[in-house]
Amino acid sequence: MDRVKETLKKEFNLKDFQVENTIKLIDEGNTIPFIARYRKEATGSLSDEVLRNFYDRLTYLRNLEEKKQDTIRLIDEQGKLTEEIKANIENATTLQEVEDIYRPFRPKRRTRATIAKEKGLEPLAKVISSNEVTDGDVEEYAKPYLNENVPTIEEAYQGAMDIIAEDISDDADIRKYIRSFTWNNGIIVTQALKEERSPYEMYYDYKEAVKTIPPHRILAINRAEREKYISVKIEIDSERIINRLIESKVNKASIFAEYYKKAIEDSYKRLIAPSMEREIRNTLTEKAEEKAIIVFKENLKSLLLQPPIKGHVVMGFDPAYRTGCKIAVVDETGKLLDTATVYPTPPQNDIENSKKVLKELIEKYNVTLIALGNGTASRESEMFIAELIKELSREVKYVIVNEAGASVYSASQIGTEEFPDINVSLRGAISLARRLQDPLAELVKIDPKSIGVGQYQHDVDQKKLGDALNGVVEDCVNSVGVDLNTASVSLLKYVSGINATIAKNIVEYRNQIGKFTNREQLKNVKRLGEATFTQCAGFLRILDGDNIFDSTAVHPERYETLENLLKKFGYKKEKLDRKKLKDFANSLEEYGLKKISEEYDIGLPTLYDIVSELKKPGRDPREDLPKPILRSDVMTINELKPGMELMGTVRNVTDFGCFVDIGVHTDGLVHISEMSQNYIKHPLDVVSVGDIVKVRVLSVDVERNRISLSMK
Repeated sequence: MDRVKETLKKEFNLKDFQVENTIKLIDEGNTIPFIARYRKEATGSLSDEVLRNFYDRLTYLRNLEEKKQDTIRLIDEQGKLTEEIKANIENATTLQEVEDIYRPFRPKRRTRATIAKEKGLEPLAKVISSNEVTDGDVEEYAKPYLNENVPTIEEAYQGAMDIIAEDISDDADIRKYIRSFTWNNGIIVTQALKEERSPYEMYYDYKEAVKTIPPHRILAINRAEREKYISVKIEIDSERIINRLIESKVNKASIFAEYYKKAIEDSYKRLIAPSMEREIRNTLTEKAEEKAIIVFKENLKSLLLQPPIKGHVVMGFDPAYRTGCKIAVVDETGKLLDTATVYPTPPQNDIENSKKVLKELIEKYNVTLIALGNGTASRESEMFIAELIKELSREVKYVIVNEAGASVYSASQIGTEEFPDINVSLRGAISLARRLQDPLAELVKIDPKSIGVGQYQHDVDQKKLGDALNGVVEDCVNSVGVDLNTASVSLLKYVSGINATIAKNIVEYRNQIGKFTNREQLKNVKRLGEATFTQCAGFLRILDGDNIFDSTAVHPERYETLENLLKKFGYKKEKLDRKKLKDFANSLEEYGLKKISEEYDIGLPTLYDIVSELKKPGRDPREDLPKPILRSDVMTINELKPGMELMGTVRNVTDFGCFVDIGVHTDGLVHISEMSQNYIKHPLDVVSVGDIVKVRVLSVDVERNRISLSMK
């Protein structure tokens, strides 16, 4: 097993076969959802999350190996490669280590040291750093180097010290020591550049240890610095570092000891310290970004997997002031029925006429739910809706829906293609209504970065964030499965193996034939070959097709085995319905899955999955999650009192706590210290976006519009 495989085996605590097979499956072009779901025997049932981490680490380690070989080649081409240098490079475990080793050999721009070398002062520098000369006159040693370019002894020694300073700065072991010391002992110090009020006031005079500062604070400090509210530096006991280097490098008996000491001090202060501060801060930022991306991923996953609300005609209500509230009514399948614009909010305050319009729409289309966006004018709109509901003859509830990204969808190409004849402003209301009916199907139409369930998402590496979030969407879409006959291009393009072009081709083919009746028809879709069919088929469902297995997550590659088992247990495929499918699954279990596994050469993990699917064909895994809170009346922040207990919906989770919608327009903050009686490392250990939680009001600041809550 090579070095990359050995590292992966150790870091992920895997067996040889898991590492070998997983790498092979990845290299063959299989997607992560496909490997996780349909190649469990090969991977030892690794989850999609582990597989994505494995893939990322595999990519890093391969890049590291490539960097090592390039570095060895470049040093060898200079004729400076030794066995020791080669061994150090090969044993390096990070790209930073390889960079440190290569540093002395990297072609340099013109520096004080290179100028000194051009003047012929390198031999003098070597004499000083050798520590071997313990008697004699220092001036005499410098005289042979004097010329028109080096007119004085002082300049000769200054040039020699410049060379030594750069050599020390390029020493990989010294940099490793200083990096570790700075990380463990450094203090992040911030100072105000402005005295004005801002969200960054806590950082106007702030100190915290480098090794313990939490990720969200790093990103906040970076933003405050970028917006020129504060200056930032790392404080460190530089004298301690310099003295340590002098002790390890300088022979006090040498006649050049003072020159060597000065070179070390200059090396640290002029060359090492500034680059180390940049490096440490970059490392802190990278770690903070990684953490922020993880939080965003978890929040997005929870949001996408919120349970759909089926069987309701929904009115989307996109609140606004001057331009009016946009209304859209959609049927149970999300088909647009009607639109309107009403003006119940300031400045018009046309409440009575707005009620009349909405009452007519509610009666005409039998609306049972109103999806209210939580943006501008939401509070006034909520009060209007609550008042309206009291006057209705039928039962209607409303739900506050996070409208982040709705405006992005409205003006997007997807929105234009779906509703070319509908005004841009009305598309947001359609999106809100559909978002309540099926969050996943609607949210996939929006760039995940625009959904707004992270912290500091605009401050992190946008490519890394985009890749990570796309992976989350892909995993969510494939874990739920997609109805082949209703799915949009936006949804289909996230299915394993399918890109945007093939997704469009699927929809075009579906339009031609009316609807898919079996999975085999996918092979008729342009550019959807055998390999793509293998990747995508199991995730695409046909609910009322020719083959009942097509309504399940059972992969077509297992159909032949299932048909043989049907014959064995006396079932006829053409007469199968959901009840008989469940009976068939029970028959398999009674016979013994281990026995079937051996007789039919099918792995036990796959067999367990198949039986589970046969028992609940087409089951939506989101059904088990808590449904959104349906409301009919409204509270205001002024009605809140400390000690009140309420039910709320988690809207966002951050490193420092979570924000909970308790129905008063302003989300309350549950600080991490108020989330559990026990110590918790991160809020995600306790809650996820979309969770319904019981909270107690701790304090209310009406003036600043802040609510503090507790889950204890």
